[in-house]
Amino acid sequence: MKVILRKNFDSLGQVGDVVDVKRGYALNYLIPRKIVYSAQAGNLKALEEEKKNLARKTEQELHAAESLSVELEKVSVTIPVQVGEEDKIFGSVTTQMIADALREKGFDIDKRKIDIDEQIKTLGIYSVSVKLHSNVNAKIKVWVVRE
Repeated sequence: MKVILRKNFDSLGQVGDVVDVKRGYALNYLIPRKIVYSAQAGNLKALEEEKKNLARKTEQELHAAESLSVELEKVSVTIPVQVGEEDKIFGSVTTQMIADALREKGFDIDKRKIDIDEQIKTLGIYSVSVKLHSNVNAKIKVWVVRE
């Protein structure tokens, strides 16, 4: 059965591609989840309209991410931790701790968007990246201090 992709789908292709899939896969999985249209002339027009809306939405998300990135670059968060001998932390600083510290500053960032390059196990100043959009990353300073 020939179908037109409405969304990017890893195993099939990109938006707008016409692909051939098994009938049961299309009828039972892809069409109910609104991943594809059946390949008909009327659906091509609907797909073009969806592409325009998707492009507009992506552009708005990109501008929002860029403005948030500028604001986040100015932010530094302080995380108080318990330490043992030689200023070693019990455990390590997690992305959840950083997300909570950002939330206290007024930024609602999901912990899955925060990327810690190396584990933070000692006191100090660290640079942590936050992925806001596929093309936009922000760097924030994390101060790890004694509690």
